[in-house]
Amino acid sequence: MVGKLLVRGMLAGIAAGLLTFGFARLVGEPQVDQAISFEEKADAAKGEQPEPEIVSRHTQAGLGLLTGVVTFGAAVGGLFALTFAYAYGRVTKLGVRPLSAWLALAAFITLVIVPNIKYPANPPSVGDPETIGMRTGLFFLMIAISIATMVFSLKVRKHAIARFGQWNASIIAGLVFVVVIGAVQLGLPVVNEVPSAFPAVLLWKFRIAAIGMQVIMWTTIGLLFGALAERCQRAASAGRIAGKSAYL
Repeated sequence: MVGKLLVRGMLAGIAAGLLTFGFARLVGEPQVDQAISFEEKADAAKGEQPEPEIVSRHTQAGLGLLTGVVTFGAAVGGLFALTFAYAYGRVTKLGVRPLSAWLALAAFITLVIVPNIKYPANPPSVGDPETIGMRTGLFFLMIAISIATMVFSLKVRKHAIARFGQWNASIIAGLVFVVVIGAVQLGLPVVNEVPSAFPAVLLWKFRIAAIGMQVIMWTTIGLLFGALAERCQRAASAGRIAGKSAYL
């Protein structure tokens, strides 16, 4: 059963990747082109020669983007399916589709919203190349802390249900998550390397497009995988019933 769910998760991830690619091409890539143009003009004003392209911009925005997004979607879909297989029937009594939707929402908050509040995505020409290692490390540290805090909050909710009920326990867990994440984000160093001359509207549009890509990715995985997993469950149940009938 886990193998079947894994396949369906990867299929949902591939479909999500294709939809995300379409959105990125229409909404995200124009912002990247403008950011690259800004960088080239800034370098020319300094008298610096443009760096040679190892991979053409056409390939980056086309086949390269498609390959990267679809591969990422398939990997995320597979991991999502494995998480679903573990949680279903163990962690909660939710049905297939509700659990899939809630897992996708939790993943979106934990892996996307929380780290991007502290360290939002930046377009080309924004950021010092010498600090890329530090910035990448801080971003993934924020993701790791976010995951750990989410798990801790769910445990708090589980222990609080018996005393306060499901609704109040959920509120308590949510408050714990917000307080811990808020404290951590206040404690982590601030990274602000946006050039003063960089267009604020372009930066805003780029970051909105980056979040939009993740919204499409996780919404598609959550809803499509839920539908595919439910069909898989029904088929498995029908097979078990047919098997039992054969012995009657």
